[in-house]
Amino acid sequence: MKEPLQPRIDTWISSKGSCIVASGILGFLHFNRNLSPEIPPELLYCKPIKANSANELTKAVIKFIRLSGNQAERISVTGRTINKRTTYIDVLGHRKQIGSVKYIPSAMTKGSADISSTIHGKSIKIEIKWGHGHQSPAQAKYQSEIEKAGGVYLIVHSFDQWWLI
Repeated sequence: MKEPLQPRIDTWISSKGSCIVASGILGFLHFNRNLSPEIPPELLYCKPIKANSANELTKAVIKFIRLSGNQAERISVTGRTINKRTTYIDVLGHRKQIGSVKYIPSAMTKGSADISSTIHGKSIKIEIKWGHGHQSPAQAKYQSEIEKAGGVYLIVHSFDQWWLI
């Protein structure tokens, strides 16, 4: 039986201070850059995790998953606007605007999770909820579809909760 992954601790001091890189999903690894040059620079994480909004929590979870050597991406279900307005100045010197703004709805599945990831070969969808946020009916339907297909669907309210998962 495979032993659970334990975080190792080494240190590395740079001009930016100590940096960390994830060592598996269970912890962070401080490392010596001279002893570990094979670690790509984009995996360095030199700032403390701030999760003080849904947006920051989403970024932190994605960063942690990527630092752990797994794949994660943010999913955006919002549509887009096409601005067909033109501004001109009339003969009296007044600025006028003509045209319209058109909204095109997204072709994405309604209720999709905020983060789509693959962790150790398993499809995991993560819904970020901040404060007293709760799932919409479309999100609950999406969750049941994911779980029925054998995927994992998580609802995360804080980075501490994510860390414990």
